[in-house]
Amino acid sequence: MIKTDHTHDPAAQSWVVSANQASSEFPIQNLPFGAFRRRGSDEDARIGVAIGDQILDLRHAAELGRWSADIQALLAPLAQGDLNAFMGQPPAARLALRHALFEALLTGSKQEAALRTALLAQSEAEMLMPCRVGDYTDFYTGIHHATTVGKLFRPDNPLLPNYKWVPIGYHGRSSSIGVSGMAIRRPWGQRKAPDAEAPVFAPSQRLDYELELGAFVAGGNALGEPIGIEKAEQHLFGLSLLNDWSARDIQPWEYQPLGPFLAKNFGTTISPWIVTMEALAPFRCTFERPAEDPQPLAYLDSAQNRAQGAFNIELEVWLQTAAMREGGLPAQRLSQSNFRDAYWTVAQMLTHHASGGCNMSSGDLLGSGTQSGPLPEQGGSLLELSQGGKQALVLANGEQRTFLQDGDTLSLRGRATAPGARSIGFGDCWATLLPARAA
Repeated sequence: MIKTDHTHDPAAQSWVVSANQASSEFPIQNLPFGAFRRRGSDEDARIGVAIGDQILDLRHAAELGRWSADIQALLAPLAQGDLNAFMGQPPAARLALRHALFEALLTGSKQEAALRTALLAQSEAEMLMPCRVGDYTDFYTGIHHATTVGKLFRPDNPLLPNYKWVPIGYHGRSSSIGVSGMAIRRPWGQRKAPDAEAPVFAPSQRLDYELELGAFVAGGNALGEPIGIEKAEQHLFGLSLLNDWSARDIQPWEYQPLGPFLAKNFGTTISPWIVTMEALAPFRCTFERPAEDPQPLAYLDSAQNRAQGAFNIELEVWLQTAAMREGGLPAQRLSQSNFRDAYWTVAQMLTHHASGGCNMSSGDLLGSGTQSGPLPEQGGSLLELSQGGKQALVLANGEQRTFLQDGDTLSLRGRATAPGARSIGFGDCWATLLPARAA
């Protein structure tokens, strides 16, 4: 389990002045990784670290050569635009680079003058997929979401018997994962009304979002070799925000007996920055099950996971309709929740995924499932907030929504907080919904 150290000192400040503002999501205590290119250019992807409103270009930083031999070697794959290769480094090596970057960006650093030439304003950058996502699995760890949705379809039995015993998940489609700012096109699919004799093939009319976090795998395991719960943290690189878009009217017809298909594979949006597990160390909290619930089986249980397996990450959903944009109105917050309420930890998700011998690889992405809070207004999807489409949300400008309409821009936001720690953010995870393609 990663421990806090001097890089989490809330009093530490950077010579990048914008990083020291209280509102900044990217203070020196964060240092998340992402991929970018200069806006309007066709250059190859570069790997950078967010600091304040700037990006430290690690290719440029490596070319300056003002690092120890060990750090220069760690920078080599990053200078080549290959975050996956760096993800495969041992945890100690990843921590060593964090320490080196922290010292280089700290107020009073001897590298300030040189590294200023390696900065690019985030406003001048086009953000790209931070790494190659070879495989994607979406879990279902939000028990409040699972219970609320279960009540809509099974009022007397909202949670199926296996939910509290096994981390439920399904394999998603990695090719349709995109970074914040992407456009999502309303999908076509088969949908069948309850009173219809046959399904129709048509655009989805109940398009929804899902408020999630994504966990990126660091280093893999050989086929047939599981990852034990005690070592799971070593194989986790960091977290991002994740929106697993859902067509609610396509899913009920197609998901039985094998699970989601076209209702989910048309698009998944992630935030552009991966906040590392090292940066998240101060925001860990206890992972506890209600005493009356079954406790995790031995392979999913450890003292460390119970003591610090959860994270205090505040999550929010914001909506700006096309009419709001045209009228100059800001986005409106729809709900907020917290990742600490998840029923399974990221370590348990990874451990279970590999427990049957599945070989994981650096850059593989694990979705947390929809993170809702215990209160009705804390739903992580419109399916919950509208009670299955029966009760419309009335927005501040008088518009109503049960599900998303074309032109809507949906944004997820997240911030890790803890007493005595400098809060850190993830950057917006947003996308705009486009009309369905023509028949």
